[in-house]
Amino acid sequence: MPPPLTGPDTPLFIVLNTGSGSTDAAETRRVIEEGCTAAGRRHRIFEVDARATVQALAREAVERARAVGGVVVAAGGDGTINTVAQATLGSGLAFGVLPQGTFNYFSRTHGIPRDTAAALQVLLTEQPQPVQVGLVNDRVFLVNASMGLYAELLEERESYKARYGRSRWIAFFAGLLTVMRGHRNWNLRMAWRGQERAIRTPTLFVGNNPLQLLQVGIAHADAPENGQLAAVTLKPLGMLAMPGLLVRGALGRLGSADEVLSFPFESLTVNAGRSRGPRRVKVATDGEIAWTEMPLLFRVSPEPLWLVRPETAPELEAAKQ
Repeated sequence: MPPPLTGPDTPLFIVLNTGSGSTDAAETRRVIEEGCTAAGRRHRIFEVDARATVQALAREAVERARAVGGVVVAAGGDGTINTVAQATLGSGLAFGVLPQGTFNYFSRTHGIPRDTAAALQVLLTEQPQPVQVGLVNDRVFLVNASMGLYAELLEERESYKARYGRSRWIAFFAGLLTVMRGHRNWNLRMAWRGQERAIRTPTLFVGNNPLQLLQVGIAHADAPENGQLAAVTLKPLGMLAMPGLLVRGALGRLGSADEVLSFPFESLTVNAGRSRGPRRVKVATDGEIAWTEMPLLFRVSPEPLWLVRPETAPELEAAKQ
């Protein structure tokens, strides 16, 4: 499928999640509308609220964009971006991002500014480029997918954010409280590159974002730039050791810990290590939790996402230094 082309007459179909991040939704909408009007760019905003879900509006945006060759745009955090990307992947349409979340790993990795007006200028002036997508049982992930302790940490972090607000410090302390409460270990059979290995681990993390992998210090952080994903597991360890690993990750030294195993792959099958293992597990994809049937198949999507982005990504390049 040839890459989509965009120009000054290409309309934008924008799914705006008013609950992402801490930015005022009315102000975000004003910036988008004024910027599009000033550029003479046709646009339509689909605003997520109590009556309309992100999934439903993403599907509608894709249908309307397909009819006129438009760009589908996600305005929200990594979870919103994931949902709109899921609907857009395979459509042949260009995809755009106006980041509104707390961490914004996807947009930062691809050089898209956090400021809405600046990100809109990228949408209005740049061309689509292919971006790798990860899949777990055909669910899209752009940043990471996980099961076990890391997925539990994300699930509980959202409840803390709902009570105390969205910030990186709240996310860190929510994670600390989660790991201090104890955790189960999983017996897994993992198969990749013709080999199979039994692993007992509290968590499995699969990364598709070089910036995040670099920031926590994983050895195979360049895997997503080489057409691969990066798997990270932990050896079974006591409750008192977990906070130390959390701090190591915050300091960018997680990969040097003896308890950490990581490796790159193109396709990885994960099953329960015992015949009476669970048939379903909770899997997080870009922070969104869902029950998923075993076995899990993690792989690189055969199709890219055609992201409208700048030629360079300064933050990613700086992280590599």
